[in-house]
Parts: sequence; structure tokens; C-alpha cells
Amino acid sequence: MTPAGATPRQLGDPTPQHPTVQAVQDALESAGAVNAAGESCRVRMLPDAVHTAAAAAAALGVAVGQIANSLIFDADGDPLLVLTSGAHRVDTGKVAATIGAGSVRRATAEFVREHTGQPIGGVAPLGHPKPVRTLVDTALGQYAEIWAAGGIPHAVFPTTYAELVRLTAGSPTDVA
Repeated sequence: MTPAGATPRQLGDPTPQHPTVQAVQDALESAGAVNAAGESCRVRMLPDAVHTAAAAAAALGVAVGQIANSLIFDADGDPLLVLTSGAHRVDTGKVAATIGAGSVRRATAEFVREHTGQPIGGVAPLGHPKPVRTLVDTALGQYAEIWAAGGIPHAVFPTTYAELVRLTAGSPTDVA
């Protein structure tokens, strides 16, 4: 979905230019990822960086709940990716209990980059150097289309809840 009055061209050229974005696009293509219309997923470049779910939703003209926030946590020293609805805050105590971790805490920028190769604010659900254990917020399932980060704060791609779970081998979880 594009903002009122916007055309897909205004969302930016679908051809990735940044190496991190290209890695995400390559991962999407390798997995045969499709969007809500059943078409191949393509990373889109936004005119400006979006560092929050609210900013991404405003730029795309969608509900904030349709943004799949990619949050990396440090779960007892191991990376944990939580893909949560932009309308939620992750309950780290609940998540720790769900996965059997002693603690789950927000990761540092260095920890995020080490495990994803991507910067905070642009972490994609895939395209990482190695697979990262992933939980996918069940609240995202209420939307026909959701948007995820494409590797940098300027990049996004449309997908569906079922496709996001498949692409990440994530566990559907109530995280809020």
C-alpha cells in the first residue's frame, strides 16, 4: 500500500544499491519470497530514513501495527530477533520465560551489527551472516500486508505474516 497520492516510483527504485540491502534482496529471492499479491518481494527505498515504526507507517501510509519491528535482544549472550507489531512493546520478562532464558535485554549496537551485519533501525528479518533465533509477534497476523525493514533505515519490503514466519523459520509468539 502506498501513501495517499503516492506512486510506487515515489517509494524509490526497487533495485537495491546498498550492499546490505542487496544481501536482503538476495535472501528474499533465494527463499522465493512473495508479497500479499503473490508477487516476488522487492526491497523498496524510502526517500528518508525511518528509525521508528511510527515513522515507517507514516512514510508508507499504513497503520503502525503493520510495521514488523525487528528488535535484536541479548538472550543469555545469544542473539534473539523479535519481530513485533509496531503497535506493541516487547515484554522481555514474558519472552525470557517463553524461551527459557535467564534474561532477555535490549542488545547494544555492536551486538546487533555483529550478529546481523545490519544497523539498528534497519535490521531486516533475514539476510544475516548466520540464522538468528526468531520470534514473530502473533499480532502481525491480523494484517493482510505487513512491512519489514530491508537492511538499512531507508529500506523496506512488503510481505505477509505467514510469509514472514516462513522466511525466518520464526516461532509465532505473543510477545507483548
